[in-house]
Amino acid sequence: MSVHSLFKDYFSIQAEDYSVYRPEYPVELFEWLASLCPEQLLAWDCGTGNGQAAVALTHQFSYVIGTDASQAQIDSALIYPRVEYETALAEKSPLKSAAVDLITVAQALHWFDFDAFFKEVTRVAKPQAVLAFWCYGLMDISPEVDDVVSHYYHDVIGDHWPKERQHIENQYADIRVPFEPIPSPRCVLSKQWTFKHLVGYLGTWSATQRYIEQHREDPRAQIVDALKAAWGSDETKTVNWPMTIKTFRVKP
Repeated sequence: MSVHSLFKDYFSIQAEDYSVYRPEYPVELFEWLASLCPEQLLAWDCGTGNGQAAVALTHQFSYVIGTDASQAQIDSALIYPRVEYETALAEKSPLKSAAVDLITVAQALHWFDFDAFFKEVTRVAKPQAVLAFWCYGLMDISPEVDDVVSHYYHDVIGDHWPKERQHIENQYADIRVPFEPIPSPRCVLSKQWTFKHLVGYLGTWSATQRYIEQHREDPRAQIVDALKAAWGSDETKTVNWPMTIKTFRVKP
């Protein structure tokens, strides 16, 4: 059975937009993760998407392998020295056993078969290796904009979210991880965005794409006027996403 027959590929349609509109992760996060690892030779970014986290890891690690089950995401991933991309399920990586210093999963763990993935993590991890995964939910912009975005999220496209989205809403609190936890720092993603960035970002949501697929129309059209009015005359606004970070020692 092929990778694509097993994977719910909600993001291929907007893979290029995904690379443009998704927020970047702070450098300090990767510096902190690297400081936890006895060696910084090889990192595996699983569910790499556009390769954003994989590229960031090259500043701390000698080599990074990014894997994703979506060929479209891999085809659109950021090309960068010392980053190698492979199309692979999280549960069946191409990595050698006991080879990896750090495993990261950025905004993707909720798509995985958890038990099978953690088994794969155990296989590829070196002694003292670290697993870190994180997610972020709805952003904070302003009360007026946030109200329109919340209406869009819950009422317009709410029925089109995959069931896995519940893990994001629960901040991964309901996922049992069989490794030793490491206290994680608080972190907030921040961007300066134009109105166009916000509309583009809403288009990367899997529920938006599923709505378009089912109804043959873009649901953003239902809220764009209200969103523009809520945005006001500002050229740019600060957008913040509170992050949930969970970190573990795989083999103490």
